[in-house]
Amino acid sequence: MKILKFGGSSAATPERIKAIIEIVKSYSQEDVAVVFSAFGGVTDQLIQLSQLALEGNLEYKQKLEQLEKRHLDSVRELTKVSTQSGILAQVKVQINELEDVLHGIFLVKERTPRTLDYIMSFGERLSAFIICEAFKDRGLPTEYLDARKVIRTDSQFGYAKVDFEVTHKLIRDHFKNHLDTQIITGFIATSESGETTTLGRSGSDYSAAIFAGALNASALEIWTDVDGMMTADPRMVKKAFTVPQMSYEEAMELSHFGAKVIFPATMQPAMAHRIPILVKNTFNPKAEGTLISADSVNGKLIKGISSMNNISLLNVQGSGLLGVVGVSMRLFTTLAREKINVILISQASSEHSICIAIETESAAKAKSSIEKEFIHEIHDELIDEIKVVQGLSIVAVVGDKMKQHPGTSGRMFSALGKNGVNVVAIAQGSSERNISTVIPQIDVSKSLNALHDAFFLSDKKTIHVFLLGTGLIGSTLIKQVKEQFQRLSEQNKLEVKLIGMANTKKMLFDENGLSLDACLAQLKESGEAMNLKSFVGKMIDLNLPTSVLVDCTSSEEVADQYEESLSANISIVTPNKKANSGPYEHYKKLKALARERGVRFLYETNVGAGLPVINTLNDLLLSGDRVIRIEGVLSGTLNYIFSSFVKGKVFSEVVAEAKAKGYTEPDPRDDLSGMDVARKILILSREAGIPLELADIEIENLVPENCRGEMSADSFLSKLKDHDAYFENLRTKAETKNEKLRYQAIFENGKASVKLGMVKSDHPFYSLSGSDNIILLTTERYHDRPMVIRGPGAGAEVTAAGVFADIIRIGNYSN
Repeated sequence: MKILKFGGSSAATPERIKAIIEIVKSYSQEDVAVVFSAFGGVTDQLIQLSQLALEGNLEYKQKLEQLEKRHLDSVRELTKVSTQSGILAQVKVQINELEDVLHGIFLVKERTPRTLDYIMSFGERLSAFIICEAFKDRGLPTEYLDARKVIRTDSQFGYAKVDFEVTHKLIRDHFKNHLDTQIITGFIATSESGETTTLGRSGSDYSAAIFAGALNASALEIWTDVDGMMTADPRMVKKAFTVPQMSYEEAMELSHFGAKVIFPATMQPAMAHRIPILVKNTFNPKAEGTLISADSVNGKLIKGISSMNNISLLNVQGSGLLGVVGVSMRLFTTLAREKINVILISQASSEHSICIAIETESAAKAKSSIEKEFIHEIHDELIDEIKVVQGLSIVAVVGDKMKQHPGTSGRMFSALGKNGVNVVAIAQGSSERNISTVIPQIDVSKSLNALHDAFFLSDKKTIHVFLLGTGLIGSTLIKQVKEQFQRLSEQNKLEVKLIGMANTKKMLFDENGLSLDACLAQLKESGEAMNLKSFVGKMIDLNLPTSVLVDCTSSEEVADQYEESLSANISIVTPNKKANSGPYEHYKKLKALARERGVRFLYETNVGAGLPVINTLNDLLLSGDRVIRIEGVLSGTLNYIFSSFVKGKVFSEVVAEAKAKGYTEPDPRDDLSGMDVARKILILSREAGIPLELADIEIENLVPENCRGEMSADSFLSKLKDHDAYFENLRTKAETKNEKLRYQAIFENGKASVKLGMVKSDHPFYSLSGSDNIILLTTERYHDRPMVIRGPGAGAEVTAAGVFADIIRIGNYSN
């Protein structure tokens, strides 16, 4: 004998019921009984009807008509015309009976728990009756069984307790005398005095388990709308997958903390009789589902992660708790007397405090009852004021194999910590099957995803990128990520998801990830109007694990958002120099904030584009080296100009040529002013530990005085011709000495300067060509022969590659 149970979502429409009939047909060679819930949503509708009637709202009649129509339409859809009249009549009789009860509530303005149970019973009675007739209409030998005939309970309406001894005998006796397939109402039962009762939340599952236990069934199959028990809630964790096997205890723990596929009460009769439970998907019958049994052979360390929202934490603390016998008994007796369910308990060995987690709706009552119980201790200041913290959730990781497996809790708290999730309270039983944490509810989705990655996808990490700036560098970055996506996934076990992007005009988001092929076109066509505050707010509100803000702009306004982003535990990667070359205190604050929040603030491309300058400098300092001198040609644009400025060429024409090739900013004066180079040497000085400000840098501005006012780039280039003789004189002077002009940045003895100078033929800068950068690091270790870092220092490809490398570093850091 197998017991099959189909829930409300499985039987929500006639089409779905037809699919159920086909599933049950496949068991034609086996002995089965089938338990049904009410049609999807009907139980809630019945409660609403009674509430409207209680409030004296005549709208209940209209909604009752809708409910009646739904059931009558189902009869017409599921049965032949020739057999419909009798079935329709029976349905009408039940609807009329329901109407009479509702009318009574409407008149007396009273709805007792007993009456509500009776009203709710109509859902299962109607669905099971109609489905049974649909089976008969297809020639299948079935019989309708109202479970109130065989399940006996006490009179605790709403959550009645089963008298298993009487119930088992009645069920067995019934099945001895009825050989056709029984179509059974779930959820409902009868008290000793003959009144209708209900079995509480997920009562239909419980009903099925009761029948399975009474009949010593070979299996209990719970057919629902998912492929089985999942590693996490798939609505919040897109990468969740079905767990093929788990133990009763694992399923019990997961269901207690919010996994709604199966409920703890269902497990109890099955566990008592060692009956395996198979969770299957009505909409995907071929899926293997999840087998819950005494012997779970799946080798995963943990089987699932679940959560429970709307939790409040009550903290009872004070010196009066230390070593006092009976305090805990008084506390929990008080809560039990008020019928308040304690979900989680956390107490330190110091005995100074006891934390209890309860549902938020019970928090006020719990606080009041505890204050009354300990009124004298509170008055005498032996116990502090009872504190209630709301807006919390419980997240639990569950698995039999956690027992005596070192490092499980470390992995859990590391994953939460790296994503900035504050753990408010912790609980773990001696069974070591469950580690539960209380966290802010706002962080639930991020926590579930971070933990799921840590435990189930520990060899693969997802980085959630928010890109500001889709110009040359930003668009090239998107292209590089697309080209390397598969290799990153296979070799580096990293997945880079572009969640949000924006330019100066529009912004676009997709929590599941934007298409790297189409995102730029999509931004242009369907992006919403850009608002920087809204962009950052949306990024923070999404609260995704391993989130990274990638700033590919040169905007100071964007840089001003770094502090808020880091405070929200979002890492930052940027080639934008504005933040790091602003006020020193702000620079220090951003770095400190990143450390404090456990996130990364990476800006390798601030200096030298894709060259490993900042990381190399930091590694030297970290290993105990000390910087003596930094020299560099840090502008690819200026190096191109002065490398190309040879005999026979005119300076203004070289600048115009550099602009035409895209080497300069739209206005070449931004490069010639030396300000960009000054920002770079300032950043390197600060990285070396010297607290300089931009105003401390000695800057030689190569833009002639009469070219510095308001004018267009073309006008500037025209006026620059007037100064060609000056620059030619400098070039000639250098050439006469067999030297070359280079715009150099120098840091030494706590001072920094950027200026045009001449270098001799034996100097490393002499042979520099094109748009290359070069940096010489003279340190205590690299004293006689400075470390040389040389390579392309400008261009979208190398800069985007440097940004990409920083993004990957963050992915590796989060492992």
